[in-house]
Amino acid sequence: MTPITSSAARLSGRVVSRSSLASGSRRAMFDLLRMHFAGVDRETFDADLAEKNFVILLEDESGVLRGFSTLLVYASCARPGVTVVYSGDTIVERNWWGSPALPLTWLRAVRSITPSYGGREVWWLLLTSGFRTYRFLPVFFRRFRPRHDDDAANGDRQLLDTLASERFGDRYESRTGIVRLARPQTLVPELLEVPEGRTADPDIAFFLECNPGFVRGDELACLAQIDDTNLTAAARRIARNL
Repeated sequence: MTPITSSAARLSGRVVSRSSLASGSRRAMFDLLRMHFAGVDRETFDADLAEKNFVILLEDESGVLRGFSTLLVYASCARPGVTVVYSGDTIVERNWWGSPALPLTWLRAVRSITPSYGGREVWWLLLTSGFRTYRFLPVFFRRFRPRHDDDAANGDRQLLDTLASERFGDRYESRTGIVRLARPQTLVPELLEVPEGRTADPDIAFFLECNPGFVRGDELACLAQIDDTNLTAAARRIARNL
């Protein structure tokens, strides 16, 4: 594939096919992952990576890996006409949390990759065991599931159940929206802590209520349609740079 690149706040983002990923990049990804998660082992990391077809790499000016996200893009068999973008392991080193390089590169990648899958609709399927990742949804999408002010009649709940069941089988619990992986990874203790005052944010409070087992690695299944009409003002500003 033609490399997809973007640069922001001194981080450069590029997208590569998983099959072309260099061994050095794989090692750097694993090292970065185990800095942020407990219970990480190379066998599980390699198996998870083998299921993906694209990888976003975020590198500083010296070419050092500072973040990454793995992607599985596929046409749903359970819902004809739907293309799914499923995000796997996603990490940005703490010193670079303020960089917009990840959302910029992610949106560029999705716009470039998904048309070849032929779906009439494109949906982002996200598992999150941390409130910081969950916060990407309200920052960048106007409508998503689940959320604190959700309209249960909007029809997306059924689609979330369909896509999550298709992807995770009986590991997905429809009643709670939780996925319990066979070998869960938990955030390191300092990242499990919710800073004082953050629970005043209704989105964070909602995430903690929906997924109290995040401390054990429970994952909340989330869904958002990737469409220009569903982007927030912040996302549209990023989109203008594509």
